[in-house]
Amino acid sequence: MNTLWTPWRMDHVLGTAPKVTGCLFEPPGTEEQNKEHLLLYRDSWTVVLLNRFPYANGHLLLAPRRHLADLAELQPQEKSRLMEMLTACCAILRRHLHPDGINIGLNLGKAAGAGIADHLHFHLVPRWEGDHNFMTVCAEIRTIPQHIERTFDLLLPDFQLLATPAIP
Repeated sequence: MNTLWTPWRMDHVLGTAPKVTGCLFEPPGTEEQNKEHLLLYRDSWTVVLLNRFPYANGHLLLAPRRHLADLAELQPQEKSRLMEMLTACCAILRRHLHPDGINIGLNLGKAAGAGIADHLHFHLVPRWEGDHNFMTVCAEIRTIPQHIERTFDLLLPDFQLLATPAIP
């Protein structure tokens, strides 16, 4: 029998995780990557984070840099950049985690299930055939086989390449 450890989730499950000050999608500082905040990528339009309490290994969060709650508030450049980043994130997840599929979701408003309703964000959740077992069905607990810091280290080089200016 294999034991799957997900110790970083316990504070979330028990409701004892420290509350984030400010907005999760506006990590402090100006750096493009920050492991402490699970920030994989930041440019002038978008932010990509690993979800600290993932539904599955590699669960990414993609948000516009600007703090806004609704798609109708996005500027054309933000819409375009979000779609470009959705595409890039999917490619990175496929390259490194080899999922059979990827769920992409956007919950607009608290009634629609948005945990952070005032800053719109997409969830990208890699999925594998048979990825959730009896624990999910019986106990509403998901097991994640790779430590979140290892996942961060695995994905980071590709996100760093996205931040590198193209050579003419």
